[in-house]
Amino acid sequence: MFKAAKDAMTSKAALHFFNKEMARYGKLLDLSIDSRNKTLDLSCLLIGETKPITIRVDNYTIVPDAGKNYLQASGFTCNRPWLENLLKDFAQNRRLELPSWASSFL
Repeated sequence: MFKAAKDAMTSKAALHFFNKEMARYGKLLDLSIDSRNKTLDLSCLLIGETKPITIRVDNYTIVPDAGKNYLQASGFTCNRPWLENLLKDFAQNRRLELPSWASSFL
């Protein structure tokens, strides 16, 4: 129960953070973190799209390196095949630097 509450709180903070980061591309509508199963589910409305895009990040890990922490995911599924392919080609098994507050919650 504590883990679910922590995940919900972290999801809200991450939603706010990523909306600032991606404002140029659209808006993140929802973000759910499941730290027990190491998955992220997100829904976003990108500029020019009429319906939300849903993405599932599977099997993420937190990778520490040189005093920073990175998120690395080994799989993606998406309701847009072209975006799923793009994520698999350019984001799968690559690192995304995390803000300092985030890594301890994931």
